[in-house]
Amino acid sequence: MNHFKGKAALEHVIEARLRGREASAEVHGTELPGHVSAAADAAKETAFYLIALWTLLGSGAHWLMLVFILALTFWKVGRSAILGWSRLERLHRLIEEERYEIEHHRAQEKEELRALYAAKGFSGKLLDEAVEVLMADDNRLLQVMLEEELGLNLETHEHPLKQAAGALIGVVGTALVMSFGLFALPSWGAPLCGALVIALSAGTTAQLEKNKILPSIIWNLAVAALAATAAYFLAELIL
Repeated sequence: MNHFKGKAALEHVIEARLRGREASAEVHGTELPGHVSAAADAAKETAFYLIALWTLLGSGAHWLMLVFILALTFWKVGRSAILGWSRLERLHRLIEEERYEIEHHRAQEKEELRALYAAKGFSGKLLDEAVEVLMADDNRLLQVMLEEELGLNLETHEHPLKQAAGALIGVVGTALVMSFGLFALPSWGAPLCGALVIALSAGTTAQLEKNKILPSIIWNLAVAALAATAAYFLAELIL
């Protein structure tokens, strides 16, 4: 069976790079470390959910909101861990597929390797020597093919439990801030503390991503305010 499926070696490499990018894509859609992204997202979501509940139920639903926080903690932490495990499973599958190709299709792998390094500017004797050195060590070859062919960076993949811990910190931290607001300022503590959490989370992630901080804060607050306002008016119309 043709390992390249009728395609040139370089075309096969391009397809493999796309598969690797899909498998290693961050589940949160950012370039931040997984646990940081999980913590920020969990904090913003928790804050918004509690603001929406406060909008719909009023300031007399403090204990119901705390019960909701507890349920949300289990959901966010579990969901983050499941997504992390799913991502690792995809990566492990790609690794095993590449290991199988190295063991059973060495000639095609060598051709892919030559195409990769020729595209990098290697040629002649230098290209031959680089390919032969890499082909002599299966473990090194596997690492090179994963990184060069599939575009994976194995050092950046976090353990799912670390991502779950980030989500836990985000939910619990937000819960503490919101609880203080609920009982210290019964009338407006929830929306004020929620807005503070959303602003801090958005500003922190923007700073880490080297994006503009103020626009990020404004847009996150605007979206949260729009969603909460829509929930309020829809509840007024329906209930």
